[in-house]
Amino acid sequence: MKIPPGLRRIAQGAVLLLPPVLLMSRGVADGLMSVAGLLFLIRSALARDWRWTNAAWIRLAVPFWAWIALCSLLDGNPHSILQGALTIRFLIFTAALEAWVLADTEARRRLAWVIRLTAAWVVLECWQQYLTGANIFGYPRFGDGALTGPFLQPRAGGTYLQMFFPAVLPPAILLLARPDWRGRLGGVLLLMAAAMSMVLIGQRMPTLLMVLGLLIAALLLRRLRLPVLVALVAGALLLAATPVISPPTFAKLVVRFSDTMAHFGPSPYGQLFIRATAMLEAHPLFGLGFDGFRNACADPRNFTGLPWLGAQGADLGTSDGCNIHPHNYYLEIATTGGWPALLLFAALAITWLRRIGHALSPATQPMRAALFTTCAVALWPIASTSALFGVDVAGWVFLMLGWGLAAAACPGSSNSPGRSPP
Repeated sequence: MKIPPGLRRIAQGAVLLLPPVLLMSRGVADGLMSVAGLLFLIRSALARDWRWTNAAWIRLAVPFWAWIALCSLLDGNPHSILQGALTIRFLIFTAALEAWVLADTEARRRLAWVIRLTAAWVVLECWQQYLTGANIFGYPRFGDGALTGPFLQPRAGGTYLQMFFPAVLPPAILLLARPDWRGRLGGVLLLMAAAMSMVLIGQRMPTLLMVLGLLIAALLLRRLRLPVLVALVAGALLLAATPVISPPTFAKLVVRFSDTMAHFGPSPYGQLFIRATAMLEAHPLFGLGFDGFRNACADPRNFTGLPWLGAQGADLGTSDGCNIHPHNYYLEIATTGGWPALLLFAALAITWLRRIGHALSPATQPMRAALFTTCAVALWPIASTSALFGVDVAGWVFLMLGWGLAAAACPGSSNSPGRSPP
């Protein structure tokens, strides 16, 4: 059956709108992702083309989703059942990007420009807030000292991190490849400015994960090693100057971080880790369903403590330190679906990264190298994160995964033309 010619253009339009919309509205962003996924399923049905289901990661994703849905069903909470079933939309969205929406070079090129402009907007608003005391909407920096950019809440660091590598690495790599010193200097300055902006935002985990990503990028491409070292040194010097130029940034990045690491067990992050571990030990097979952590966090049975973390059960209080999620993707999956879900997700993460990184040539495929770095950082297990299946996070994570998979599926360099399905 003939595919309506406008179907793919509508899906591509939804995806190109997604990055700026993710800054403003979770509901609208969820709708855009759902539109792209639904149109992809319609196209597959009309064309009777389901070859995309043969992908190795799909064969892991389906049982992963099915197990999450089953565990949520066993939990019996209507909200948990609904949300567990609906997690499949993120996986379909990823498949749609890989096999259809971003299957041609022009669509990926346009998305790259949208990402650069969106990242620039976040950074400019952070600098405006730092220099003038308020962003364009009149919001000051957050109470804990973090710059919020165009947001009311401290979301700028995490949002900027999601776009950092695809926005910064490809132009930096191209500049560094130029034979003249001006080009190479421009590449170094771009990396320095991007890294220093992240430090100034003043959010701990995004800053640490940016450093991790820059180190990964430097390992991938020899040409980046010295410029990355210069950028990291510049960021460190800026951090050393923050007691004078931005005391709230110093207090958050250095003083509070050092205190948290020195007393991790009794800290709010340590309590979340301990309670998630206790839930996994008590429910190793089926977990507690989609809302399991939220509902069980204040249960005294989870106040077990971990002596090797310096936290005894008596130190953990009651509901103090609880949250709607455990602030880690892997702990979130573990408390939702037990060990089976955790192992399936770990295998899925490895499969994604292997596919995106297969036969990668960073010098000739700078965007694909940037996307590999982004996905490796996003899937890094030792990190404090927001909820994976919250749209404000899932929108970025699955967008980058689908984009990276689409780039990997294109033969030759990331800039070579590819024939895409209608």
